Amino acid sequence: GLMADFATSTHRVKWIFSPQDLIEKYKEANKRAKHALEKYGATRMQVDVYGAFSYAEPQTDAPKDNAEKHSRPKALKPEEEQLLRAFYEFKIQDVCDAFKFPRKIQATALIYFKRFYLQWSVMEHHPKNIMLTCIYAACKSEENHVSAEELGKGIEQDHQMILNNEMLVLQSLGFDLIVYAPYRALEGFVNDIEATRESQEVYQLDKLKNVHESAKLEVDKIMRTDAPLLFPPGQLALAALRRSVEAHKFMEFERYLGSILSRQKPVVPEMNASLNAIDLLVNRLETPTSKDVKHIDRKLKSCLDPSTHEKNRKRKHRSKE
Repeated sequence: GLMADFATSTHRVKWIFSPQDLIEKYKEANKRAKHALEKYGATRMQVDVYGAFSYAEPQTDAPKDNAEKHSRPKALKPEEEQLLRAFYEFKIQDVCDAFKFPRKIQATALIYFKRFYLQWSVMEHHPKNIMLTCIYAACKSEENHVSAEELGKGIEQDHQMILNNEMLVLQSLGFDLIVYAPYRALEGFVNDIEATRESQEVYQLDKLKNVHESAKLEVDKIMRTDAPLLFPPGQLALAALRRSVEAHKFMEFERYLGSILSRQKPVVPEMNASLNAIDLLVNRLETPTSKDVKHIDRKLKSCLDPSTHEKNRKRKHRSKE
């Protein structure tokens, strides 16, 4: 069922990458935004409701002397962009929780967000705006309609911004709005285990429920790593299940893996290599706080709009006197 659908999906064909691909894409977007900063003095893009975009106009009255060079806003480094994305990915889960959206919407929004920033730098489009637009688009594609007003009101943001960015986001995703999240695959595996348990004792089934619940939390974590861009959802689900099964000392995972793979013919060691790679990503997952990103966000604001940078510099200057 699900895996067969996935096998022929655009998700698999167009949106699963190698780690090297990702590094290249992030570097490219960063470089382009840096050039824009040098050329136009700002990185912010103007977007209209039709999804057309352009860089802000160059500021012609800027003096070209050396003093000016030092006062230029500094571009974000790729690592700083990554930290900022991580912060807003955590925020996506936060907002979805606050609205009590099903997990599938949260996963869809996260995947939209990740895909968007494979093409754009955070210096070109502020992730706070894109995050909300991705949640809005995910609700639509999951038939869970929430108006832009409601979404904006819920977190005190201007809903017009969501509508203005919607077309840009859809275009950046190549209109590939159907994504496969690991939660359904996970449920399939759990049902499978339930059906094959030698002992159908109530105690075991209760324990299995706990395993399922904690595996969902593991998927939540996996969704904030690069793993959804690197591995198919079935493998993400298995990685979450393995983490949960081992934490609960529930069953022998290797044996289970052997039993399901013998039906599908891929090899166990290869699958284990994937699961270990996903594990590593989860263990390295950072959850930045607003304190961690404050400095980067300030830097980003002055890239997007250098007039704020000038004000900050003048303020600093004054405080020194």
